[in-house]
Amino acid sequence: MPGQPQHRGPVRPGQPVVRGPGTGQFAPGARPPRRGMHPTTPLPAEPQVAPTADTRRHATKPGGRAARERDLEEGKLHQLGRHREEQVVAVNKEITIGEGITVKELAEKLGIKASLVIKKLLDRKIFATINQTLDVKLAEDLAQAFGAASSHMSFEEEATWEVELTEETSAQVTRPPVVTVMGHVDHGKTSLLDAIRASDVAAHEHGGITQHIGASVVQHNDKKIVFIDTPGHEAFTRMRARGAKVTDIVVLVVAADDGVMPQTIEAMDHAKAAKVPIIVAINKVDKPGAQPERIKQQLSDRGLLAEDWGGDVVMVPVSAKTKQNIDSLLEYIQLVAEVQNLKANPTRPAICTVLEAKLDRGRGPVATVLVRNGTLRVGENFICGTVFSRVRALVSDHGDMVREAEPATPVEILGLEALPEVGETLQVVTDTAKAKQIVMFREHKAREVALAKSNKVSLETLHQQLREGEIKELNVIIKADVGGSAEVLGETLQKLSNDKVRIKVIHSGVGAITETDVLLASASDAIVIGFNVRPERNAAQIAEQEKVDIRLHTIIYDLTQEIKKAMAGLLEPVFKEVYKGRAEVRDTFRISKVGMVAGCYILDGTISRNSEVRVLRDNIVIHTGRIEGLRRFKDDVSEVKTGFECGISLANFNDVKPLDILEAFTTERVAHDFGHQA
Repeated sequence: MPGQPQHRGPVRPGQPVVRGPGTGQFAPGARPPRRGMHPTTPLPAEPQVAPTADTRRHATKPGGRAARERDLEEGKLHQLGRHREEQVVAVNKEITIGEGITVKELAEKLGIKASLVIKKLLDRKIFATINQTLDVKLAEDLAQAFGAASSHMSFEEEATWEVELTEETSAQVTRPPVVTVMGHVDHGKTSLLDAIRASDVAAHEHGGITQHIGASVVQHNDKKIVFIDTPGHEAFTRMRARGAKVTDIVVLVVAADDGVMPQTIEAMDHAKAAKVPIIVAINKVDKPGAQPERIKQQLSDRGLLAEDWGGDVVMVPVSAKTKQNIDSLLEYIQLVAEVQNLKANPTRPAICTVLEAKLDRGRGPVATVLVRNGTLRVGENFICGTVFSRVRALVSDHGDMVREAEPATPVEILGLEALPEVGETLQVVTDTAKAKQIVMFREHKAREVALAKSNKVSLETLHQQLREGEIKELNVIIKADVGGSAEVLGETLQKLSNDKVRIKVIHSGVGAITETDVLLASASDAIVIGFNVRPERNAAQIAEQEKVDIRLHTIIYDLTQEIKKAMAGLLEPVFKEVYKGRAEVRDTFRISKVGMVAGCYILDGTISRNSEVRVLRDNIVIHTGRIEGLRRFKDDVSEVKTGFECGISLANFNDVKPLDILEAFTTERVAHDFGHQA
């Protein structure tokens, strides 16, 4: 090619170097590049030659190495500048982030495009669509990245807040006061309520102790007062606390012959923490050893000064037995309520608090709620924790079916999809799609929390346990008739743990003891505790085969004392139940001079005259007593076996209904072997 030297092979020493027109000096034997190109390979070691004008000109040519490096540097600066220009700041500087917020909703709250939020998520290596649900913490971080401050609010709070913004003050009306009765155990709280509402609740409670939260409406001077009765045992502290959260006035019951006790002080603390006015009812003033003035002195030492002593706390001496000063107590309650000026808007969507939840065999999941504001109607959709459902029916405190419940009204809700948690807020919703999304989000989070709680044993923890000594673990499964009792029982038993024995509740639920509970206990080496419930027939058989220990109790004192003694190894010989048989009530007959007779069919085992009997309704114990009469046709018999019919009359109990189960048993004195379970 003209102007370009030909390659002649290797150059011998002393041979002149080939030069090309307009180029620098090349290494011996190197092949010259094509025109317009610059060598990119490093040159062999040669004497350094000063750059000429030609080399400088080639260094600045387009496509040269230096030019490309300069262009690359300029490109980086350009991209950096463009990135700075794209730094978007949110239009709204303060936003509220609710549960289960989506990418689209977050972008709308910030006032920016959703694509920018998705890009931020991609930078964090999170792939999300526009309808993706975001965790609250992640949403707060994204808002901060766009320069916005955020505050967290639950779905119920957000719905309530939006309603209150549009609510008019003129729509509010005076509502009845909600009164919570508190005090020490056996100071007469339930008896005082019985005197007020002329009912006999205490007679139906095991051991005369209130085990559940109940609510009732009382009329006085053509005005309503709503009473909430809370259990008095110290283990039910949380249930009392929940009662104080929804209440307007606390009636503190103190026995005049006993004085201020630990649970009395706890009740005072709950009421003060909730900033609720207190009215003291000094009960049992009709007793000979009553000292009302001493009670006032004890209360004044703890910050409650009576009105007649110059304070601001109303103290009324009452007697639940003789109904002394009951009307005065109700008048004081209404007077305090008038001073508080309690208002509610019956036209807005209802917001309620769950007081109790239980599983009914005939009605399914049932929740007792107190309507705090608004009106709850049949057919409305609601959200309550992880439960989304519709109000199928409403039952009043008197057992009547009602179509709606106004503010400060306790009702039972039927038709729930699942059991809600006690103390949860129930919110009526209109946006069902959003409510379902929130429920799915909460269920997902609950599953994550449950998985995170699975305590796997590692080599480190195992070594630590071996070093500290043999720490035994007692696994417990709890089944109760209502959710509040199951929750409190779990907390009470876990508090009994010490440095030798650790109590672990692996499952708690509502309803009868099922096969699943027994199989779980068998697999986990656990004991099953039934509180006011009984095992199903198949569950009892499997428990006997698998040697699973089932403990059945109706009073929490006995349960905690038994566990304490078992942990200390101090259990004395006790009476053990021996199962005899079951009978189903097919019909009932009332016979003069005998009373109610139950026509029964023996399902299994044998029913004998000398047996004790337990009456089960929906697998919940409603009576325990003895058999007074056992007949086959007209003949008195000593026992009746499986497959035969008979008539059974019970001593001191006539409230037998068809489909009730009569469970016969005897007791034998045996040595209590509990050590292997601990």
